Formats: sequence, C-alpha cells, structure tokens
Amino acid sequence: MSDPKVRFGTRCVHAGQSPEPVTGAITTPLFQTSTYVQDGLGRHRGYEYGRLQNPTREAAEANIAALEGARHGISFSSGLAAIECLVKTVAAGGHVVSEENTYGGTTRMFTQVLDRLGIEVTLVDTRDEAAVRAAVRPDTRLIHLETPSNPLMRIADIEVLARTAEAAGALLCVDNTFASPCNLNPLALGADVVVHSTTKYLSGHSDVLGGVVVLDDDALADELFFVRKSTGPVPGPFDSWLTLRGARTLHLRMERHNENGMRIAEFLESHPLVRRVHYPGLPSHPRHELARRQMTGFSGMVSAELDEADARRMAEGTRIIRLAESLGGVESMICIPSLMTHASVPEDARLRMGITNGLVRVSAGIEDAADLVEDIERALSHKDRI
Repeated sequence: MSDPKVRFGTRCVHAGQSPEPVTGAITTPLFQTSTYVQDGLGRHRGYEYGRLQNPTREAAEANIAALEGARHGISFSSGLAAIECLVKTVAAGGHVVSEENTYGGTTRMFTQVLDRLGIEVTLVDTRDEAAVRAAVRPDTRLIHLETPSNPLMRIADIEVLARTAEAAGALLCVDNTFASPCNLNPLALGADVVVHSTTKYLSGHSDVLGGVVVLDDDALADELFFVRKSTGPVPGPFDSWLTLRGARTLHLRMERHNENGMRIAEFLESHPLVRRVHYPGLPSHPRHELARRQMTGFSGMVSAELDEADARRMAEGTRIIRLAESLGGVESMICIPSLMTHASVPEDARLRMGITNGLVRVSAGIEDAADLVEDIERALSHKDRI
C-alpha cells in the first residue's frame, strides 16, 4: 500500500497493514513480547529479540514511511531520540547547521549534550539562505530545519536549502512535526531525511510518546537501524500500536486541525489586544506565498504576540483550551513558550528571536471552532472563568 498512486487517505488506513494471517484480524495485533522462540540454533523466523524486531513496530514504521512517500521508516522512543540518532550517525565529530527557532528540547540537546560528543552545531535563521550558506563548513554533514518552526512558525524554503545541502555534501533533514505529512512532504521537495515527534499529529491523542525518521537512502537506513539496535531507544509494542491507531485517522483529523487553526488565527489577528499573529495560512505571514507553494494545509499551530499580562490571562483563562506542554492532539492546548517549552533556551537568544513572555502558542484541536474562538475571547475579556 506504499504505491504513490494510492491517495493519501487510503494510505493512512491501509499502509503497512494486512489482515493477521492466523485469525484474519483486520487490526494489526499488539505483539507484546520481549523475545521469540527460535526453531534451532541460527534458525529463526525473522524475529529474535524485541529491541531488534517487533511486528507491531514494523507496521507503524511502514505506515508512516508510506505517508511521507519514503522507502524506510525507523521509529524511536521519542522525537528527540530520533534526532539524536540521526545526528550521531551522520555528523559524529562533524558540524551541523540548524534552524535557531526549534523546539527548546532540540536546541538544548544540540548545544548542551551533543557538543560533548564533538558535534558542533551552528544555529541560524534558515529563512536567510545566504546565512545558511555562510554557516556551512567543509565538515558540515547535516542541515536541520523545522518548518513551520516552533513557536514562531517560520517557513524555510526546502527546495533552495536542499540545493545548498547538496552543494555542501551534506544531508538536509526536515522536522515535519508541525505540518504533518498530510500538509507537507519534504522528501518530494528535495530533503534527504524527515523526522517527526509521533507524539504529536501522527498519533494525535496525547497518549503516547514516540519519534520516527523516514528516508529513501538504503545505506543510511541500515546505519540508523544498526545504531538504534546498538543503543536501544526503541518504542514499546503498545506505543507502536497506539501510533498506528492514530495515524489511520490522520487525514480526517488534519482537515479539522487546519480549519480550526485558520479560524483562531483570523480571530486573533482581528483582536485589539493582539499585536501580531504567526500563522503561515494568513496573507499577513511574511512567507505566506512560499507556504502556499510547498504546503497543502497550514496545521493547527498558531502563535500570537500580546502584552505579557494579556498573554498570561489568555493562557490561564481558557477553559476548553488546556494549559499544557504539547501539541497535535485532538484536544486544544495553549502555552507560553518562554516559560514552558522553550524555557531552556537562553533568555538573550529567546528575546532576539522574539520569544517573549507575551508570546502565546495555541495548538488547535478538533473541537468546534466557534467554541474555541469564544473560549479565547472570554479569556481576553476579563470575564471570570465559569
């Protein structure tokens, strides 16, 4: 079911899955096992040990790979584990150029953990292609993007940066968590590798942690499998089952996430207390036309700039939209990144990028859009919570 002629929604439901051969069960079983009985010394049925292989995990990997139009999917226990494995594989002792406005945990890993392994990371604004080219060195092995970025919704030109990476002999990796494969397919635009926190839109129900790397390169896929096998950051069978369960409805959920994100962005842009809205679906976004060219939808992620007091009132005053550090779930969530998801980023770097205490990030869920807008309006209107 990885046939590209099969449309996206059909791949969501069927890719990587077949009826279970013994019983005919239509849902991929949960193979909750740590090991497998072998037929004899040196003779097994393709499965030896849970860290190496698991049928449920393989089904989820094949499904997500098909959604990105890739040959290989390698899943991990978290999105950070996926990025760490990729960077250690392609850039051990080398240099990485990364978008500066990434998830705070990614920045922390790049600058406070991987640097101990001799991996140097240069953070740049990847909207500035000249700055990316200037940051590239002879030992650069990877250019890493988030687009849209977290939390400022920056849009990088994947096709242009793919050419930059190729000229440098480096790989281009795109973290596609904020868009999902429903809205953006980086491999089709020239990227070499795509990563996801499957915790977010792919799983979609705020009940599992996970990550995945998808790619076409056979040799790199073999190396990633080897490193994962050797270091162990695999998702458990139930985690994989939940991820696969969620991905089967991705196309339906993303339609509502996209719609609700646009409705919230339009409302916030019209509100007198809001100074600026960051949402690539708005014509006011500085790279709206680029977003329209490389995306088919703009997701449910919206950020807005307010006075700090108004931002706090909004974040703490909603009753349907929950104050929480995550995104991409069926339920709407809100946070102030400078105090939550990006608190580990040095203050001077946050402020330089515009991540102030007045910046609010909303993950629009799949509730009724009118209720979400009314919830925000109530929170900003000084009315008491009900």
